[in-house]
Amino acid sequence: MRATLSALLTHTPQPHKGRVSWRPSHNGSVKMCVTMFFRSRFLFLLAVAALLAVLSLSLQFSMMRQKILDPSISLWQGEKASARRGVSMKPAGDRRARERRVGNQRWRVQERPKSRNGPGAVHLIPVTQPKEEGVVAKTRKRILVDLYTAPPRLDPIYEAYVYCNMPNKTDHGLEGHAPPDYKLLSVHVMIRHGDRYPLYAIPKTKPPAIDCTLIPGREPSHRLLENFIKHRNNAAKAQLDGPLNNIALLPSHAVCEMGELTQTGVVQHLLNGDHLHDTYIKKHKLLPDNWAVKQIYVESTGKSRTLQSGLALLYSLLPKFDWGKIHIRHQWSTIFCSNNCDCPMRNHYLEEEQRRQYNLRVKNSLLEQTYIDMAEIVGIPTRQLRAANPIDSLLCHFCHNVSFPCTEHGCINLKHFKVIKAHQLEDEQDRQRKRLYHKYALLASHPILNQTVTRMQRITQGRKDEVFALYSAHDVTVAPLLSALGITHASFPRFGTRIIFEIWQNGKDKKKNFVRILYNGDDVTSQTSFCYGHKMHSKQLLCPFENFVNFVRKDMFAVFNSTNYYDACHRRVL
Repeated sequence: MRATLSALLTHTPQPHKGRVSWRPSHNGSVKMCVTMFFRSRFLFLLAVAALLAVLSLSLQFSMMRQKILDPSISLWQGEKASARRGVSMKPAGDRRARERRVGNQRWRVQERPKSRNGPGAVHLIPVTQPKEEGVVAKTRKRILVDLYTAPPRLDPIYEAYVYCNMPNKTDHGLEGHAPPDYKLLSVHVMIRHGDRYPLYAIPKTKPPAIDCTLIPGREPSHRLLENFIKHRNNAAKAQLDGPLNNIALLPSHAVCEMGELTQTGVVQHLLNGDHLHDTYIKKHKLLPDNWAVKQIYVESTGKSRTLQSGLALLYSLLPKFDWGKIHIRHQWSTIFCSNNCDCPMRNHYLEEEQRRQYNLRVKNSLLEQTYIDMAEIVGIPTRQLRAANPIDSLLCHFCHNVSFPCTEHGCINLKHFKVIKAHQLEDEQDRQRKRLYHKYALLASHPILNQTVTRMQRITQGRKDEVFALYSAHDVTVAPLLSALGITHASFPRFGTRIIFEIWQNGKDKKKNFVRILYNGDDVTSQTSFCYGHKMHSKQLLCPFENFVNFVRKDMFAVFNSTNYYDACHRRVL
């Protein structure tokens, strides 16, 4: 065989006189190759294997096509296989059905509505056609179907890491982005304080050992941390209202006190301010180097963690930080309702929301068993453990990579933590569905939204004072604000959260003003109730400021069948 192959490879046709013919030589070579092919067992078996592979793939494709096009087979029969890959394909919600005509055949499209966990399933059911000229129409299965796969379920551990918001020097956002011919007029920022020590302690356990003093050489750190600490010596020049004068301006305890801001929390807001400085000061020149006291407005609740978080952000944000120009006003209410806190219906909806939370909790048998197991480990009654809100303390252990508490009866472990955190995520989804919290949020957030709109209107009318406003607040401030705006799919406010309102002016028509709303760097304006789908139905790239004004002054009371805040707060629901 080798000799034959060699002869084939080295064969050179001899020249002939007259017409040259290659046919005899060529046919001989083909016959020889065919003979070699069938004499070789290896090549023969390889050809058989290839043929079998083609037949197998063809059969699989045929079965898949049958599953898609046969209406008796659900498109979601791949659930078990997908579950093995970690993908949940179970749809949620009530079924809806409608008919769709494709060619001469009518199909009943049965689907499940979209949910947070996925877009739902689709089923195609043929509808028998009436006889036409004595003949029943032929059922046609040729139809294009959009196949959807539900995304993985929310992972409690991943969501916990997001909540911790460990400082990341590469974290940026879309603040300050607008068409080139637009001018930035004003920025209003609400933040949640940074990482803190727990507000609750699990009874009979050792609290997490965390040092709350600020040490620049300890991670996490920031390039401005050392100077921020040194600037504390000039703090006497600042003007702090009322109770804020009695609060420490920096965390300083070697063993953290309850609710005290940690170094991680300070760094989170130094990073926030640093990022906003690059956008609003360097790029858009919102404040000059010689900025005046009247150009900024700052409010903080009477907690050290909010005051210190606000100072950290201002230090890295302002062009030249000057304690003598700092004036921080005290806000006694965690929802920033100022002098408009009298609202009986707000309290009513809050009580309804708390009942919803309780009913959901008692239905969760896995959560209840987890509390029982943890109570046995700690050695206290289950009711006492539940009242201690253990997730607050466990999150501190988790975020700071400290082992969960142990006793002589055992240790609280990651499994316990995951069950409680998973229930929190389930509670957020149920809260969005029931909408009780949304009504509470509208009434709770109106005072601060109304104050923001009033300040923005003055800016659009040509006033130059209070072009930057900062509200240093809590999760119970930011969460209702997001819900009131209609941003229902936003995650729960993490440590160091920021929500920003930007006012822009059209450079070609100065009478036209626009608003942008950003949550942790993401532009969520199109998700709000007053600008939902605006980009799809308008040639304007930004949301008109009038939409925001009308929403705050009138539209947000429509759900209460009212036209103003006072009426909505005092009209009893029948």
